[in-house]
Amino acid sequence: MIVAAIFLAPPAFSQADRPHDPPTPSRLSVHWQPQRLVNGSPILFRVSSPIKLRSLTGNWFGHEVFFSFNNKTRLWYGVSGVSLETKPGAYTLQLAGEVPRGKTISLWQKVTVASAHYPKMAIAVAKQYTEPAREQLQKIKEDKSVKADIFKSVGLEREWSGKFLPPVSARISDVFGTQRVFNGKAQSTHQGLDFAVPTGTSVAALNSGTVLLARSLFFEGNCVVIDHGQGLLTLYLHLSEFAVKEGDHVKRGQQIGLSGGSGRASGPHLHIAVRWQGIYLDPATVLKLDMP
Repeated sequence: MIVAAIFLAPPAFSQADRPHDPPTPSRLSVHWQPQRLVNGSPILFRVSSPIKLRSLTGNWFGHEVFFSFNNKTRLWYGVSGVSLETKPGAYTLQLAGEVPRGKTISLWQKVTVASAHYPKMAIAVAKQYTEPAREQLQKIKEDKSVKADIFKSVGLEREWSGKFLPPVSARISDVFGTQRVFNGKAQSTHQGLDFAVPTGTSVAALNSGTVLLARSLFFEGNCVVIDHGQGLLTLYLHLSEFAVKEGDHVKRGQQIGLSGGSGRASGPHLHIAVRWQGIYLDPATVLKLDMP
């Protein structure tokens, strides 16, 4: 279900939050979307400044938030997220803007995170995916190394532009955060969004970016990973065919492959995932963000 996005204006910044900082000539103002943040939420921060900034940096849960300036809105935008493991509470976003002559203005803003309620599901898959043989364990180990290397090579420059679009037009068959039990034994958390599509359905890139990976993996099957910059990746799993290769630059809506049921899948469908600096985020919420 698509809902209208709302930006929430936080309380005014108090200098008491930073007692050791000297008085600043002006104050940054930050808004964020979605209004209600939960564990697993992506976040779009929108920052305004009454004076011109040369650059803007942020820190959120120990992760650097990369901001880019939008000439049309005259605002700075940065993408980030909240991990599934995050407990409810108020967490601090730290912002620092560089102004002319090398000076900075800063803001420490408390942001509240609530707890989401995710469903549970039992799924039957081939036995090899819950009780892999020795040679399959070796493949799993090799895949783990491949993914670790790929995830290290994320670009810092923004490549995405505008809203992220659904990869297919189809019913959603499973949501992000579902607690899954495979064959009554293996347990895992569903870290993506599933679309009920038959084998051979054209799959499109959610946004512009660079293809980091396009190869077959044990659990993921035929998998494509696209780097959108600023620490943001999208993953497309269980494909039957590839339409791109590693190193390709793709545009939003461009075909990257065909859906299928390869890897650990109970049947043909498309699984997409969104990853930000090692954190998996709810793709359904990403598709609702008013990205500039």
